[in-house]
Amino acid sequence: QVQLVESGGGLVQSGGSLRLSCAASGLSLDYYVIGWFRQAPGKERQGVSCIGSSDGSTYYADSVKGRFTISRDNAKNTVYLQMNSLKPEDTAEYYCAASIDCEVLIITPVYSHNLDYLGQGTLVTVSS
Repeated sequence: QVQLVESGGGLVQSGGSLRLSCAASGLSLDYYVIGWFRQAPGKERQGVSCIGSSDGSTYYADSVKGRFTISRDNAKNTVYLQMNSLKPEDTAEYYCAASIDCEVLIITPVYSHNLDYLGQGTLVTVSS
């Protein structure tokens, strides 16, 4: 049984940092790309970042470039999203998902039919 479990969300002040984790079980990071997308109330799913399966290439939405860093620990089968210099507009539910191509995870909107697996989400709230 495949599971993606996010953690690390919370409440933080503007300018602060959080690190999200996506622990994968039942699938190998050698074969799937893992991406993060977010959804704020009333808005579309926005692709945030993705990390490739083979070479570990990383991709970022323009809105988070220079502030967010995605990484993975294959030994722990876990992908991380380090979020620095957080802004109120980063407030959203953050989801990790597995797919075969980062292109479908970095766009807006992110479509469910392009996702092989999806976590339950973790809420990030940035206060001004």
